[in-house]
Amino acid sequence: MRNAKIIGSGMYVPKKVIPNSYFNEILQEDVDTWLRENVQIYERRWCADDESTADLCVNAAKEILKNAKVKVEDLDLIIISTDTPEYISPSTASVVQDRLGAVNAGTFDLNSACSGFVTALDVAAKYIQADENYKYILVLGAYAMSKYLNKTDKKTVTLFADGASGVILKSDESGAGMLASQLKTKGEYSSWMGIYGGGTSSPTTEVSLKNGDHQLKFVKKFPKELNSVIWSNMIIDLCKRIDLTPHDIDHYFITQININSIKETLDILGIGMDKTTTIMHNYGYTGSAFIPMAYHEAIQKNKIKEGDTVLFIGSGGGLAFAGAIFKL
Repeated sequence: MRNAKIIGSGMYVPKKVIPNSYFNEILQEDVDTWLRENVQIYERRWCADDESTADLCVNAAKEILKNAKVKVEDLDLIIISTDTPEYISPSTASVVQDRLGAVNAGTFDLNSACSGFVTALDVAAKYIQADENYKYILVLGAYAMSKYLNKTDKKTVTLFADGASGVILKSDESGAGMLASQLKTKGEYSSWMGIYGGGTSSPTTEVSLKNGDHQLKFVKKFPKELNSVIWSNMIIDLCKRIDLTPHDIDHYFITQININSIKETLDILGIGMDKTTTIMHNYGYTGSAFIPMAYHEAIQKNKIKEGDTVLFIGSGGGLAFAGAIFKL
């Protein structure tokens, strides 16, 4: 049976490092202590003024292609998950395809907020499973949220960061690949956090700019236990589908806006933190990019190997949730 095997990963982050002390200065209070003790973010990367989402994607894609030992002209499809696109239209993926010279690749963007990379991974795997014309697919998660931050809003400016990362999937019949996936949405929370200006509901006008609709906003505070409860339930369900238990999973890659949510989820499952990789400490919260960034770091540190079973689960504005189990 045809399946989609992960054969390479890579990442790129901007060179501009923003330490917590930066916010102490601009906000005139000690936020460094809170960030270190509560979310374990110590620094993050932000784009330069002349750096954009497509720039991040191109740099990440070049590393991924090199690590996967795949020629750019062999790519059949490029899927970019982002909610900070290069333009409203056309797609960021079309820009990246041109810059890479991926002349044989189709393209599209996917916006499922911070659950987007896992959603795109699911979509890409199913393309390969369903259609023999797709052999190599590049899946990228990209985030340039610094472009949408109100520098005086403590709730957002201290957490969010920029980066791009991803994987290449290859058609494979060895038994490796995606074993199970699930998407879940709780749309009743769609008005609680987001960037609400610039679309057809609130086009960019003087009024919307004055209201800050073009910037990221936390409108309401989410229930503290929301992520850990939904993640753990999804993980249990995914495992049951393929006759596994959470203990059979070799490594977990989970949304990293709050390390406590990860700990709570693994506690519910009876799993130790040694089975996950956290990267928020030096990279901040990189939205669609954080899960493949964590995966790439785990590869680099030899924490996972061929034959392992790994689980990806993300959540983001919408609220959208996506989970997938892969055999490497």
